[in-house]
Amino acid sequence: MPVDLQQLEKLDAYALKVNVKNSVEELVKALLKQARTDLEKVRAIWMWICHHIEYDVVGYHNKSQLSSKPRDVLQMGKSICEGYAELFEHMCSLAGIQCKKLSGHAKGHGYKTGQTFTGDSDHAWNAVYLEGRWHLLDSTWGSGSVDDSFTTFTHRYNEFYFLTHPALFINNHFPDNSNWQLLKPTLTLKEFENNMLHNSNFYMLGLLAVHPDTPIIQTVNGKASVSVDCRPGTLFMFKLKGTDEHGLMTLTKHGMELDIYPQKTGRHKLEIFAKPSKAEASDDVYKCVVEYVVECESVDPAMRFPKDLHQPVGPSWFSKRHGFLRPSHHEPVLHTNDGRCSLTFTLGKDISVLTSLHTDGSSLAEDMGRRHVLQIHRGNQVELKVHLPHAGNFVLKIYSKKKSDPGNYDYIFNYLIRCLNTEVKWPAFPQSYSKWLQDYEILEPLSGLLPANRNVQFKLKMHGIAKVLVQAENTYPLTQNKDCWEGTCNTSGCREVFVMVHENANHSFYSHVLKYEVETQ
Repeated sequence: MPVDLQQLEKLDAYALKVNVKNSVEELVKALLKQARTDLEKVRAIWMWICHHIEYDVVGYHNKSQLSSKPRDVLQMGKSICEGYAELFEHMCSLAGIQCKKLSGHAKGHGYKTGQTFTGDSDHAWNAVYLEGRWHLLDSTWGSGSVDDSFTTFTHRYNEFYFLTHPALFINNHFPDNSNWQLLKPTLTLKEFENNMLHNSNFYMLGLLAVHPDTPIIQTVNGKASVSVDCRPGTLFMFKLKGTDEHGLMTLTKHGMELDIYPQKTGRHKLEIFAKPSKAEASDDVYKCVVEYVVECESVDPAMRFPKDLHQPVGPSWFSKRHGFLRPSHHEPVLHTNDGRCSLTFTLGKDISVLTSLHTDGSSLAEDMGRRHVLQIHRGNQVELKVHLPHAGNFVLKIYSKKKSDPGNYDYIFNYLIRCLNTEVKWPAFPQSYSKWLQDYEILEPLSGLLPANRNVQFKLKMHGIAKVLVQAENTYPLTQNKDCWEGTCNTSGCREVFVMVHENANHSFYSHVLKYEVETQ
């Protein structure tokens, strides 16, 4: 039933303020003062109950002391689902509206993915008759939620359970009498048990579908895959046994794709969380939208990822929004056999980029992690050249900020780089100083470690300077050829080699721009 919430705002605000506790009759009378249509009457009753009755966690554990009579529920201000549903039914009958209390099984708190339902029903809710047909609602779930141990109740109003479409309501409510599914054809209990549980967050965030749509999934060769379809602009995260370490999640324009590689056999809980990326709402936190059980028969130890790997992996609409356009590599993982790779992006206006390389263990200190990536800017294009120090799994992290902002760089996205070739051993790039401008380019030597006792050829692209020197044991001037500075330097008798520039002909001092190490004998 389409409900225009904006038209109900005044009524909602009025219903919340009504404070009558002496009798149910008086309460209904007060609530109906502002309600004309049957829909408005039901809405006023719903709003009042959802905001004034709390779930009785103590009574839940000690049912003998508990009364679900409407008068007692009103006096106590708390009850369990039975009392919510009876109070709702009684208030509707006083308001002249047909209402039924329904009972059945629910996938609520304490529900475990894949469990079966046996014995008596464990939940109660209502159906109301409006505009010629029956509609479903659950005021217990509308009022808030209970923690997993059933010891504390949190008031958190949930609009979703007011006149919910039967096709969505059946996802977690299975009535004892199948007619009250209000569906044709009806579901069997077995189908209800095997159905994927989508909680209200799933629908409130506008998610459309998940694959696979069975709650229990098996790994194949140590891997299981899940994907979600949704509206554009939704952010996701996941937890497998409470961490996001053993997966590769990529954001797509209309959802996300996730490959999971559990590192232990057995059954693991996999939770998927989502939130809209436009952070207008202050309560914009990740909410759990779907849960799976992953059954893992064998582990793929090769798919251990570095701790620094950050989800999601790879470029996406999110990195594009931050000005990284037209990525040369759309996949989250780069495989390199010789330990080298190169990525290019077109950059949005006014963007300054920072990169770093990470791996597990102590082989890469932070400053060295920066020096294994070389940035080359050509117009609005940036190329990131990566030389890995050894074989293994590496994370390339990419940060940016506006050039016009004095502040810090923000982390934007990352790639996983894999190299299995154990022969690989690249030195870092030369160290650069602040006078080395973004659009300068090293053509040679790219290695920051020069051979000893050799003549080394230099070729550097630099503009707007008067002179370039290479300082080793002796000093070697480079000569300008178009926009390149070229020449040779001998590395005998020194441990370090510096490239220095005169910014203009009148200057007497040189500025350091690059520093190379020389191999020890």
